[in-house]
Amino acid sequence: MPPAVIQLAFDPVLQLSDTASVRYETIGLAVVLFLGLLAAAWIGSRTPSIGPYVPAPGLRVDDLVFGVVGAVPGAIIGGRLGAVLDHFDYYRTNAAAIIDPNQGGLTLTLAVPFGLLTGAAIARLLGAPVARWLHATALPLLFVLAAGKLVGVLGATGQGGPSDIAWATSYTGPGPWGSLAPDLPSHPAQVYEAILVTLAIGGLLAASRLEVVARRDGAAMFIGLGLWAIARFLVGFTWRDSAILGPFRTEQLLALVVLAIAIVGLVERWRAPFASVVERGPDAEARPA
Repeated sequence: MPPAVIQLAFDPVLQLSDTASVRYETIGLAVVLFLGLLAAAWIGSRTPSIGPYVPAPGLRVDDLVFGVVGAVPGAIIGGRLGAVLDHFDYYRTNAAAIIDPNQGGLTLTLAVPFGLLTGAAIARLLGAPVARWLHATALPLLFVLAAGKLVGVLGATGQGGPSDIAWATSYTGPGPWGSLAPDLPSHPAQVYEAILVTLAIGGLLAASRLEVVARRDGAAMFIGLGLWAIARFLVGFTWRDSAILGPFRTEQLLALVVLAIAIVGLVERWRAPFASVVERGPDAEARPA
């Protein structure tokens, strides 16, 4: 196989002192998360709450903080579940390793919906307007998912399968790197995903013209989640993982499950106002609440 056209030779670790160091990828992810939180807070402050106030105030930023903290355990559980399913043959015979933090890792496809689930649960316990926050955080979440994947280039995290295409990448620096055999010319799958999720952001912005999204009751999150799942499914064809069903990898099948959940959620959001009218009667708008 010919050498990759794009060869990356740099030290992925910033040495702070003789005993302290940090990966550039870690710094990049921290910046991305911070910018995503700022964007969510900004959009939330401009997303009016439902209530008797005129003008309606924006969403409370402290609700965002608690929701994000609440999303962490769900993301960890979902990420671990995805990793177990991805390597099911191993964990089936080594069940104790499932809860061993030193064994294996986390995957992204289930981490996102599980994180949303537990974050929403905590927000609901605190009395926060969950549907409005789902609307406000949809675009920032896609930004974090896109930019986070792009930052993976700094650590070779998420490299795809071997390839001799002109834009294949290889890493020849000292490491440590986030992929096995980083010097092997491979698909820059993390870049593919970053590009597709960026296109998903454009799709979400275009969908904001739809009435179901304009109501700001959470439909935007389901659209964003569905578009992200499609991006993951498409990029999955370039991953290094082994196929388990025809040409599909485990994470691709999980992405289809996430897509199905997103579609169900979007249909439920679309039906919500109609169900309310049916329950209260066709003249509900004419009667006092």
